[in-house]
Amino acid sequence: MFRVLTALLICATAQAATSTANLTITATLSPSGTNYAATGTAALTGGIAATGTFSATLSAATIATGGASPFTITFSGGTLTGSLTIPAAVFTAILAGAGSASGASATFTSGTGTYAGDTGTFPNLSGSGGVGAGGITVTITGSGTVTTGGVVGPPVPTITAVLDAASNTANLAPGTIFIIKGSALCPGNALSVFSVPRPTTSPDGVSIAFAPAGGGSSTNALIWYEDPLGGGTCQLAGILPSSVAAGNYNVTVTNGTASAPFAATVVAHKFAMFTQDSTGAGLAVAQNVVTATQYDLNRLTTGTVAGTTISPAHPSQYMVAYGTGLGGFAGGDNAASPVFDFSTNGVSVSAVVGGTTIPVLFAGRAGYAGEDQINFQLPANVTTGCAVSFQISVNGSLSPMTTMSIAPAGAATCVLNGFTSAQLTALDNGNPLTFGNFSLTQTQESIPSLGTVKADQVSGGFSQITAFNLASLPPSVTSSTVGSCTVQTVTLNGSGVAVSGGSYLDAGAITLSGPTGTNLNNTALPQTNFLYLLTIGDEGINIPGGLNGTIVAGKYTLNGSGGSDVGAFNTSLTLGTPLSLTTPLPTNVPRNQPLVLSWTGGIATDPVTIFGYSGTTTGSGASAVTTATEFTCLTTAGTGGFTVPTSVLGQVPVTPASAAGGAGILSVGSGPPPSAFNATLKSSGAAINSTFSGTISFGSLATYQ
Repeated sequence: MFRVLTALLICATAQAATSTANLTITATLSPSGTNYAATGTAALTGGIAATGTFSATLSAATIATGGASPFTITFSGGTLTGSLTIPAAVFTAILAGAGSASGASATFTSGTGTYAGDTGTFPNLSGSGGVGAGGITVTITGSGTVTTGGVVGPPVPTITAVLDAASNTANLAPGTIFIIKGSALCPGNALSVFSVPRPTTSPDGVSIAFAPAGGGSSTNALIWYEDPLGGGTCQLAGILPSSVAAGNYNVTVTNGTASAPFAATVVAHKFAMFTQDSTGAGLAVAQNVVTATQYDLNRLTTGTVAGTTISPAHPSQYMVAYGTGLGGFAGGDNAASPVFDFSTNGVSVSAVVGGTTIPVLFAGRAGYAGEDQINFQLPANVTTGCAVSFQISVNGSLSPMTTMSIAPAGAATCVLNGFTSAQLTALDNGNPLTFGNFSLTQTQESIPSLGTVKADQVSGGFSQITAFNLASLPPSVTSSTVGSCTVQTVTLNGSGVAVSGGSYLDAGAITLSGPTGTNLNNTALPQTNFLYLLTIGDEGINIPGGLNGTIVAGKYTLNGSGGSDVGAFNTSLTLGTPLSLTTPLPTNVPRNQPLVLSWTGGIATDPVTIFGYSGTTTGSGASAVTTATEFTCLTTAGTGGFTVPTSVLGQVPVTPASAAGGAGILSVGSGPPPSAFNATLKSSGAAINSTFSGTISFGSLATYQ
């Protein structure tokens, strides 16, 4: 105690010093949903002279409402944290490249290391930047004041997110298990977990309050755990009491001092399933009822992992899935073994597996506060696969998309095209699969208002798939084969695109060089989260700041310098003279007549792919449903043409009007066989089987009649 008092007295006698300073932030903005991930550099001159790195997440909603976005500047001696405000008009001017726009502001609210206790105010910063081939760039600069030294009190807690603990998305239902992310939210250095009865104020003084935005008494949440993550960050978990009514709230965390309010919304019901990798997407936490005493964790293969029995589900099997957010249950938030069935108490709940709606046998609390259990039986004709779509409908609203593994009756392993049972077993044992794929494409389309438009680009990357995120592969579909044509039909819920989880790997800087006329000479491929994409040119339409290259016949070379995950690599591909369609692609395709396509030129042995699509998307966001049928026919350029038979076209549905969500596509593309190459996965030294492909296509929006 004497040491603590002495330290406090020493801090109290330190003198504060305020001086003029200049702040300059230069960052690249990478769009991610409705947010922008901003990374770059920051420099201070004046009261503090230092240069470091800058990072922030700029929310489009926050910018639109004139709110402040938290940021961190990291110097060699410590960090400065604060908030940056970019009004919507300033942000719009920056994106338009309209010179310097004033009106932004920034504050430093806390620091660490050398900068502990430092604060700063920069009330009028100017911004400039624009959108170019490298993405969105922003520079913010201006003068202000920095106060150094002074009394160093406890750091002020800062909330950066309030999310449900299953899907990791905003909006909470009463009785939900939720998490709060931010800095200085907890005082300790070790994980603290609190059992029933959980406290509203933890033993070390942390509390979480929900105050109605319109005024009124606040309610303290029940605290589940405090998890210091290092570097001053902390994650809290709690249960939102069932007594909290739907509406808008200001959330504060008190840890010695109170945080600034963070806006959150409470809704009556918002169910989300827990997933096995805690991302909120991919393989759900679900059990297959094998016997009355054996409940297997739903996985790809049959066996045991870390002492837990695993297996895929099977048609007609009973299932148990787990999540949170069905709604409030009075008296059950802090009880040891709450039991309550929402489905028999006025809440409509059903499971949706592979697009099929299934009635539930139970939906509610089954012994754990905040956790909801969903019991149901799979139908005998259920869709099978390793990543079958799985959602829960609550009063007509669908939970975020997850997946489950379902094997055919009697099979020990789910079926995924292109994967062996040994590979699936490896995935179940925690060994990811890694792929590399880069694609050089030119798509030509005739648009009435513009004429002929060509889009030239190269895209790709190195991706890693785990057992938990197989939905990032193409979805499971029903298919049939007619000669050299394949017809596939698929129904997708949620966003309509089966993409979930998976991760791209850092391959460092990648450049592309091409023949004369392409304007490609060690041209860098911009990347967002290590997904590389370069727009080489848009012919027939002028996009300011874009490249003006084009894809022509010749040799193209990709060169990778290597990054933290993938070693250096070099590969090339040679495009021949493309084929030329004899007649334009039809915009109306009768399904009861053969579709005759013909062309001239091209390299005789080059593969040719004819692709058609007709589908409908209804709803939006998490409630969207896409039903589509597509066909792929294969031939070679030397054949001079191909006839798509009525036995294929007859399986394609009539294309509804675009106003009803309908869309149709027809394309013909050709190019050389993909060029295979190996890169190296640095963590293991294993070879990454990779391909570099090139296709020149003719495309058309088509209506199938």
